[in-house]
Amino acid sequence: MSLTAGVVAVQGNVDAHADAIDRAARAHGREVTVREIRESGIVPDCDLLAMPGGESTTISRLVHGEGIADEIRDHVAAGKPLLATCAGLIVASSDANDDRVDELGLIDASIERNAFGRQKDSFEAPLEIDGLEEPFPAAFIRAPAVDDVGDADVLARWEGRPVAVRDGPVVATAFHPELTPDSRLHGLAFFENEESIGPALEGSA
Repeated sequence: MSLTAGVVAVQGNVDAHADAIDRAARAHGREVTVREIRESGIVPDCDLLAMPGGESTTISRLVHGEGIADEIRDHVAAGKPLLATCAGLIVASSDANDDRVDELGLIDASIERNAFGRQKDSFEAPLEIDGLEEPFPAAFIRAPAVDDVGDADVLARWEGRPVAVRDGPVVATAFHPELTPDSRLHGLAFFENEESIGPALEGSA
C-alpha cells in the first residue's frame, strides 16, 4: 500500500522536499503519494510529514492560524515521523529564543537563530551524520544551531555545534537536505528509524 507523505506548504521549498521524499521511498522499496498541506484536515491522513524551512515566524503564525499545529502534534504523538528542516527546526523546538515564534514543543531543544551567519554566509559542508555511512552534503543557508539539546539525541555537529537531532519520531536539521540529489537524510528520517516509525507504519506496509 502506498504511504501518504505530507509537506507543510505554508512556506518554504515544498517541491524539493516532495522530490526527496519520493526518491527516498523508492530507494527503500516503498511508494508514496505526496500532499501539500496549507489547511487543516490533511495531516491526519499522512503517514509521514515534512516541515520545510522558510521564515520561522511566518511558518509559526500560519500553522497555528490554519489549525495545522495541533494536527502536527497529534501526528508525532501517534509515533509517526516528522522531518523538520532549518526554520522547521526552530518551529518544532521547545524554545526558539524568539517571542515571535509559537513553538510546537516537539523537540526538547533550544535554538540559536542564524548561528552560522546570514544569507551571504551560506555554505555546503560534508557532514558526518549518525546512521549514514558516508558524509552528507549539507547546505547551510541562514542556518540555526541547537543551543541546548535537552533530552534530544544529537545526530550531527558542525564546528562543535549540534545541527541535526532526533527526539522520538522527529528528526530535525539546521541545514537543507532537500537541496541536494542525496535523499539519504529523508530515508533516515522516514524509513530507517524502525523503533519509532515501525508501529506507526505497520498498517501501511
